[in-house]
Amino acid sequence: MRRLPPEVEAEILRLRHVEHWKVGTISEQLHVHHQAIRRILGMMPARPPRKPDQPHILKPYEDFIQETLAQYPRLRATRLYDMLRERGFQGSTRQVRRYVAMVRPTPPPQAFLHIETLAGEQAQVDWAHAGKIHVQGGVRDLWLFVLVLSHSRAMFAEFVLDLSVHSLLRSLVRASETLGGVPRQWLFDNPKVVVLERTDNAARFHPLLLDLCGKMRVQPRLCQVRAPHHKGKVERTIRYLRDRFLAGRTISSVPQGNQLVNAFIADVAHARPHPTLAQKTVGEVLEEERPRLLPLPANMPVTDHNVIAQVSTQAFVQFDTNFYSVPSELAGKSVTLCMDDQSIRVLREEEPVAIHPRCFGRNQRRELPEHRRTLLAQRKRARQSKGHDRLRVAAPDIQQVFDAWVEEGINVGFATIRVLHLLDLYGPEVLGLAVKDLLARESHDVSALSVRCEIHRRAQGRPVPMPVRFAAHVQERDVIQHPLESYDDDDTTD
Repeated sequence: MRRLPPEVEAEILRLRHVEHWKVGTISEQLHVHHQAIRRILGMMPARPPRKPDQPHILKPYEDFIQETLAQYPRLRATRLYDMLRERGFQGSTRQVRRYVAMVRPTPPPQAFLHIETLAGEQAQVDWAHAGKIHVQGGVRDLWLFVLVLSHSRAMFAEFVLDLSVHSLLRSLVRASETLGGVPRQWLFDNPKVVVLERTDNAARFHPLLLDLCGKMRVQPRLCQVRAPHHKGKVERTIRYLRDRFLAGRTISSVPQGNQLVNAFIADVAHARPHPTLAQKTVGEVLEEERPRLLPLPANMPVTDHNVIAQVSTQAFVQFDTNFYSVPSELAGKSVTLCMDDQSIRVLREEEPVAIHPRCFGRNQRRELPEHRRTLLAQRKRARQSKGHDRLRVAAPDIQQVFDAWVEEGINVGFATIRVLHLLDLYGPEVLGLAVKDLLARESHDVSALSVRCEIHRRAQGRPVPMPVRFAAHVQERDVIQHPLESYDDDDTTD
């Protein structure tokens, strides 16, 4: 209950003991609840101390419950109820819960030792969820990677779109380059990209992370499970970034967000007073800490993600549901995809053959114009199929339609089959006129071509075309002619 101001309490005592007002009159006059007035006047009845409500039915099991709770203080009451039922208890779960709530041992409050890390000794690493962001082809979660030097509280932060181990490695390398050195320890939480499995204090780190730590001469360390206070410096930094940077701000793209957060760190975060060395700023303490950091390797580790991919017959490679074009001569061959968060490089025998911007959407196609032009030129020079030859004879202008299909990435084979079907139904004269109309309208749609064929058929008064359908075995078998000399023209009778 909120305490009343001292002047109000004094007025209540005066009205009661000097003016002899009743409690209800004082309450109405001062607009104070009557229970508060009674409490101030000492008129509230003293509550007797609450005694544990110990149902008689639990008496035989009290010692067992207390011994079990002493050994397992966090054991749930429902589990205790099951254990009691096995020992003959006939009561309800409610009775067990009420008793356990009264006798469960309360853990003593935990005291924490304030520790200041030596200069250049440790950096704490974590991520913060920064909402969602629209990308071409969908919506992705936006994350803020944060690394904090424990001594100076200097930070590095950047926005990322995935939490893979390769993203972690890239961010660690960029943070080291930005801060001008490497601490002796990187302190992590327990995500799967850091530790593959853990039993008590024994942990198996991700091999790619261990490889980077070996090249950077850094020791990876883990917090205890469910112990966020072990990395309190990065937790407080994330809360600081949420309150001072992310609040009221909209991030529309990763480059825009990184530009803003870099400016904020330089102008605001590193200019603030150091939490323990108030006479200095975070930036000044960082300059003092830099000589204590480990020097960067002469050749910084490469953090690209390399995978082997098979080129499709349409000269595309697929990664993460997205398709990227390659030169057409690589169709059906294997290539290496070398990726970071900015681009995807396609390598053939360690030689780059294509570079695409990285796509974080889904089911997107990325095609370089030179790949399409080369494929189109090859299609023109190549020997055309028999179906294409038939269509060129019936409608010489249809080559422009073929080129438009290739330019748009349409399945040329399937579209050719549909046009051949129109040729069989309407004949070469009608198809030729329909193709001319289609090109005049600057269209290459097969459905529109079918409509133009029907219009010309009606204009010429031709009968409605009826497609003749044969069974599959008729189309696949050859007719074998027999020599007529083998047949006997004379009638034979028995």
